[in-house]
Amino acid sequence: MEVQPEKDKESEGTAHIDIVDDRPSPRIDGEPSPSLRDSKGWDGKLRIPKSALMSNPEALSDPEYSDDSNVLQGEEIRADENLLDSEDSEAEEIMCSHSRISSLPALRLERFKNVARICLRQNLIQDIESLDSLADTLEELDLYDNLISHIRGLDNLTKLTSLDLSFNKIKHIKHINHLKNLKEIFLVANKISKIEGLEGLDKLKSLELGSNRIREIQNLDSLKNLEELWLAKNKITELTGLGGLPKLRLLSIQSNRIRDLSPLKEVPQLEELYIAHNALESLEGIENNINLKILEISNNQISSLKGVGPLKDLEELWASYNQLGDFAEVERELKDKEDLTTVYFEGNPLQLRGPALYRNKVRLALPQVKQIDATFVRV
Repeated sequence: MEVQPEKDKESEGTAHIDIVDDRPSPRIDGEPSPSLRDSKGWDGKLRIPKSALMSNPEALSDPEYSDDSNVLQGEEIRADENLLDSEDSEAEEIMCSHSRISSLPALRLERFKNVARICLRQNLIQDIESLDSLADTLEELDLYDNLISHIRGLDNLTKLTSLDLSFNKIKHIKHINHLKNLKEIFLVANKISKIEGLEGLDKLKSLELGSNRIREIQNLDSLKNLEELWLAKNKITELTGLGGLPKLRLLSIQSNRIRDLSPLKEVPQLEELYIAHNALESLEGIENNINLKILEISNNQISSLKGVGPLKDLEELWASYNQLGDFAEVERELKDKEDLTTVYFEGNPLQLRGPALYRNKVRLALPQVKQIDATFVRV
């Protein structure tokens, strides 16, 4: 290696040294860098000699080609009926999810004389059948996330208290109104366009119909003991049809097309209302629901809290991402709510205009609150 001093006289005042590497390069100019290799010199690439011959070249051009003579004998997969062989015949609960079950008869469920709950979620079941032998004991049937298109095969299951047929392909609610002991029905994420077929279910307390194609709340008047109604992610435009539900305490109707709250006067006993992601511009009409404890109105276009004044029992107000901008109004409408512990105002002008002072202003306006947005208030 040579060290050559800089000879430019103009730079005499500055020390300058050029380092020239005259060691021979390990590869010829233009040759690619050597690839990584293991301890035995293999670079990880599989190479086939050009002289190699394929014994079945037709496999490259014939899409129907099958080399059955060279197929190794595999292990035969057992049929559905063997999935439950290890279960005690006296078992009260059968759970077998995500097991590619396609046939209920093949499971031979009749051998289980005491079963009260069956959960066969995330399988490939298309028909509800062969359950009559369980009629004396079965109380809960969960067939969530299967391939069921029609509600059938429940004729004799009159002791059922819970039925979950969510995430299937059901279009019509039929053949269940004879199941008089039902307390909860789950039909989430199907293809239902009309609420029907529920007459006579006097003991029903919870009805889940979220993520369907429903446009109108109707045919619920006979459900005198219904306490919870879940209708999120449908196409509902009006809150009519609730007047015949004297015990309704929870209504979940997010992600619909509601503009008017005044029909809620028909359910003054309501305690929880979830109505985020709708088309609300005001809370006019909510003043009649003086028993509300939880009010969820996020992601609307509400610009004023006028209407919540009479709601003296309010405990939680979720109002994120609206058009609220007046701290004085927040204090005026909410300060007297002694049980109010949680408020969400993020995404409103009152937060966006001054995020640094936002939390302190809410605390001053509402000293009783213990949680602002997702953060607890420090005492």
